Amino acid sequence: MPHFRVIALDQRGHGLSDKPGSYTFDEVTGDLTALIEALALEKPVVVGHSWGGNVALQFAADRPDETAAIVLSDGGFLEISAMDGMTWERAEVVMRPPEMDGTPLDAFITGARNWPDLAGLWSEQLQEMVLSNFEIRDSKVYRRLPVPDHMKIVRAIWEQRPSEMWDRVRCPVLMIPAINRQDDPQRDMWTRTKLQAIERAREMLPHAQIVVMEDTVHDIPLQRPAELAEAIIAFAGAL
Repeated sequence: MPHFRVIALDQRGHGLSDKPGSYTFDEVTGDLTALIEALALEKPVVVGHSWGGNVALQFAADRPDETAAIVLSDGGFLEISAMDGMTWERAEVVMRPPEMDGTPLDAFITGARNWPDLAGLWSEQLQEMVLSNFEIRDSKVYRRLPVPDHMKIVRAIWEQRPSEMWDRVRCPVLMIPAINRQDDPQRDMWTRTKLQAIERAREMLPHAQIVVMEDTVHDIPLQRPAELAEAIIAFAGAL
């Protein structure tokens, strides 16, 4: 089995990284470039989940000579503005996270255990992983990324047009969509739009690889970490 050096980047506003207040794709791909230069990496494989997938796509499109390959884990290929009836005003409502700062820790854990996408996966390890995304102060939970900054990221994703970027991507691409088919009109809309976006990408990138994670929530690393790792290793190992 091939061996890789793996470096995990907490993007701005996430983890313990700085929170500068601006989240354009020029800036976040600039952060990635600074990391690559600081560590003297040569043409890395860039793997991104969710918003990270959009960052990986932008990086590959803007810096085709600096990218060995990209992996888009349920992110980067969905063009939200192309969804039926999805105006920015509607997206702003649908994609706004809940206000939760100051929630007592016990109440937060109880609620998280019952989130539809996590209820069947809950464990002590998952609880630790979920809580690591937040600040805990005086037994209360606070977002590391404030909602206004979160919405700046949402706006940047809204304005990004993956369908207009594929022809600038020169490196191999692996797309890993999470498909969770349920009798839910809104979830079905997201699934259909996701699959349509992948088909458009496939037309422009005929050699792109696609590994579909069926019956999987958006957070693939939480539900199927082994399968996700295997797909990435197989892809990167064949480069």
